[in-house]
Amino acid sequence: QVQLVESGGGLVQPGGSLRLSCAASGSFSSIGAMGWYRQAPGNQRGLVAVITRSGTTNYADSVKGRFTISRDNAKNTVYLQMNSLKLEDTAVYYCNANAMVGFAVRAHWGQGTQVTVSS
Repeated sequence: QVQLVESGGGLVQPGGSLRLSCAASGSFSSIGAMGWYRQAPGNQRGLVAVITRSGTTNYADSVKGRFTISRDNAKNTVYLQMNSLKLEDTAVYYCNANAMVGFAVRAHWGQGTQVTVSS
């Protein structure tokens, strides 16, 4: 079993910053790629950023240069540093992790954390 616990969401003014954290716990051998996705009302869930275990990253065009994804493999935790936040960044942010459990590789999702950018 794998659980992903997210934290760090909240209300911030445009131009401000937030740092999201997602910690994985449970029984698993290792965690491969981890990422952050977001979903605004009326829209489908979309990729924000992903990071491989070795540290290779990929970002949505809309957040490049503003967001930074990182991870601490020893802590099984992924972070999303969000700077220069815009109104359009308002969404529920979901953590994703590909966990190796026994001989299986399964995708897991966090419960989501609300990020609201408002003046």
